[in-house]
Amino acid sequence: MEDIRWLGFEWNDKPYYASDYFEQLYQWSIQLIKDGKAYVDDQSAETMSEQRGVPTRPGTESPFRNRSVEENLELFKGMKEGKFAEGERVLRAKIDETVLNNLKQIFYRWAGETSQKIESLPEHGSDRRYFRISGKHKKAIGVFNPDFKENVAFLTFSKHFKSIGLNVPEIYLQELDKNIYLEEDLGDVTLFSYLSELRQKKGFTPEIYDMYKKVISELPRFQVEANKGLDYSVCYPRASFDRQSMLWDMNYFKYYFLKLAKIPFDEQELENDFQTFIDFLLETERDFFLYRDFQSRNVMIVENQPYFIDYQGGRKGALQYDLASLLFDAKADIPADVRKGLLYTYLQALQRYREVNEDKFIQYYYGYVFIRIMQALGAYGFRGFYERKEHFLKSVPYAIQNLEWLLHNAELPIEIPALTQAWNGLVRSTYLRQFGDVHLRLTVRIQSFSYKRGIPLDEKGHGGGFVFDCRFLPNPGRHDAYKNLTGEDRPVIEFLKKEASVEKFLNQVADITGQAIENYQKRNFSDLMISFGCTGGQHRSVYCANRLAESLKKEYNIDVEIRHRELEIR
Repeated sequence: MEDIRWLGFEWNDKPYYASDYFEQLYQWSIQLIKDGKAYVDDQSAETMSEQRGVPTRPGTESPFRNRSVEENLELFKGMKEGKFAEGERVLRAKIDETVLNNLKQIFYRWAGETSQKIESLPEHGSDRRYFRISGKHKKAIGVFNPDFKENVAFLTFSKHFKSIGLNVPEIYLQELDKNIYLEEDLGDVTLFSYLSELRQKKGFTPEIYDMYKKVISELPRFQVEANKGLDYSVCYPRASFDRQSMLWDMNYFKYYFLKLAKIPFDEQELENDFQTFIDFLLETERDFFLYRDFQSRNVMIVENQPYFIDYQGGRKGALQYDLASLLFDAKADIPADVRKGLLYTYLQALQRYREVNEDKFIQYYYGYVFIRIMQALGAYGFRGFYERKEHFLKSVPYAIQNLEWLLHNAELPIEIPALTQAWNGLVRSTYLRQFGDVHLRLTVRIQSFSYKRGIPLDEKGHGGGFVFDCRFLPNPGRHDAYKNLTGEDRPVIEFLKKEASVEKFLNQVADITGQAIENYQKRNFSDLMISFGCTGGQHRSVYCANRLAESLKKEYNIDVEIRHRELEIR
């Protein structure tokens, strides 16, 4: 136990057993069988060992490898129910023996020693397969990817990035005719796992923020410095994030997410808005390297420094896209204030390489955030709704939360009503917020207003909320002593606090809004708007808004924002 604690693991001295998670492991195994990636083998351990290849002799397939999915499911069920003796049957990963043999041979050529262990690493939604290959003294990552052009792009980019000192994996050997290559093993800690582990214990800590600053500061080097001398002829599937690329992403979003999530839209009007939106995005400068998938799972942490992987989809494009990918990475769930700070960290880093008009950059930045979220939702829909790989849908609530934040805070200088309506349809959907074990943080927006200037509209939210009329309450504004004061001033506060009708009203408001807050939290809604109005928006509504805000902060684990509309123009 002390040895494990020395390695940095803490478990509050509570023992954990694999059997505690048996049902989850069983369900994952069932999914692997259904996906054709695992099978039940009847052979002994000794026989299976003999079938494994070595550099001088290829391996052979198990005679049980090609059992049907149905037969494997039935046998695996029997294993669970104890119908077979221990070790009589085992579940094996279905790995192409030819690929393994090729990887063993390329490892031997590089390391000068035979591989002693090959470990299949988790897949992340592509056809690429990764293996950790270990010998007696050396180890490396073996990669098999049947997409030849994608391999050429990755290997070409890797060599260029390495030549200018960027932190990317070293390529040891490659055999493109066999669709394999050997690269440096950067370990298992991604930025996402680093973030998740620390955040679970301590929240979004300064250490996490500092690591993101390191990552952000390196991004302009890829975009601007590495842009010089890069061979864009190897880009795949296109050399630029241009109109065609954007249309692909938008249609991906339309057909694999909007349609499958049953969000209604007018086909032609949405297509018209796609064109308008693309025209806007193409206005900004796009002569930079665009990493394409610059997100927390594609950044490795090695000795407290970031290393970068999975840039094979790179091409020319706008600076804003990769920044949007990182800061609005769905499951990373970066707080809004942290995103804002990191945005300006990036702009400062970028200034070292070129002049930047910050206002203009940010205007286009939010447009690229929108299209990045659309692309991500399209991917979640394709993998989750279409291919039935449900774990991809667990990111959907976070993406919807990000979309909701954008609709509240980002103003685009173009009219795209059909697309905006589709976005709002996603935000209003209870169904899309309930995938996976996700608990989104609720923000309650409270504001005061004057009825003379109209009731505030929640044009960018999901339409839920309350408007409370305070005009029937005693009015301090009718007394000369309070006319030039507001509900934030002590004399007005004391005046209203003594009124029994005001206290009764606020208690009733707290009861009603409390029910809504608890319901919204259960349904994973992340925004609730509450407004208080009076004649001038100066006294009663301001006081009531402040009192409710104080109460909710004490009662619930939520974020509370407050705005006094009329006081802003005093």
